[in-house]
Amino acid sequence: QVQLVESGGGLVQPGGSLRLSCAASGSGFSPNTMGWYRQAPGKQRELVAAMSGGGNSNYADSVKGRFTISRDNAKNTVYLQMDSLKPEDTAVYYCNAHRVWPPVTYWGKGTLVTVSS
Repeated sequence: QVQLVESGGGLVQPGGSLRLSCAASGSGFSPNTMGWYRQAPGKQRELVAAMSGGGNSNYADSVKGRFTISRDNAKNTVYLQMDSLKPEDTAVYYCNAHRVWPPVTYWGKGTLVTVSS
């Protein structure tokens, strides 16, 4: 069974930084894409950033230039460096790992990021 374990959330002031980590455990699992989604209170879950095994990445427009996704394929770990955080970045951040074939998607339990003074 594959598990995604997130860490790094917390409370930060506006303009501050946080780094999220997500490790996928489970032998033989090689996700094609790993990424981060977030869900703010009363809103739908949205993609923040994702990265393929080859290093191609995409970002939500709202975080471009502020967030950076990276990945360690050998460790099945994905990171999200969040800089210049804004109150509107407050949300529960979920790690996601997707394999194209056989198709399967896993989610982490989420880690809360609160940006407030």
